[in-house]
Amino acid sequence: MAERTALVTGGNRGIGLEVCRQLKKLGHRVVLTARDADHGAKEAAKLGVEFEHLDAASIKSIAACAKRRPDVDVLVNNAGIYPSGGVLAADEKDLREAMEINYWGPLWSCRAFVPGMLARGYGRVVNVTSGYGLFSEGLEGPAPYCLSKAALDALTFKLAKEVKGDLKVNAVCPGWVRTRMGGSGASRPVEKGAETIVWAATLPASGPSGKIFRDKRELGW
Repeated sequence: MAERTALVTGGNRGIGLEVCRQLKKLGHRVVLTARDADHGAKEAAKLGVEFEHLDAASIKSIAACAKRRPDVDVLVNNAGIYPSGGVLAADEKDLREAMEINYWGPLWSCRAFVPGMLARGYGRVVNVTSGYGLFSEGLEGPAPYCLSKAALDALTFKLAKEVKGDLKVNAVCPGWVRTRMGGSGASRPVEKGAETIVWAATLPASGPSGKIFRDKRELGW
């Protein structure tokens, strides 16, 4: 099988960094991206993968990265934030930033990288979501976060219906993972959190698309 190029947003720490590590181990050419260029470059060097600057909140940054990297076969939209607050009480800045990074960033990334996948006839897109974004699980959690993740799930479903050829678009809920976002009391190690993301990023041609998974099991929307 030809070597695939995988780009991971927010790859400089936590789940994203572990996804980079696991994909490299599987033989992918990995491009670690991060908003913090210095930290991202250092982590990429330690891991032995390539680095590109990408700010998921900036359409210009995403477009510039895609122009430099037209070879991306696998896109993992991992970058995310977790602001607090309810629908009526959350700070306007937090609501806007959650949508910018958790939803608009993946949307602009898909628009930037998926056309190249379509042209080559192969692609895998994995949107890292959360149970907090699922209607089937009650849209629990802070409003900025769960609303942005619900929108991300809708993007996953809609894009999967539009693409053709050997392209798979899925969302993965990694569970409650011990990262800077999840906290030290989380129930899952980062390796477990990354496992299903990597699985979805390496699905065979017969694999599913337009689904959401946790532990490789399909969840209801």
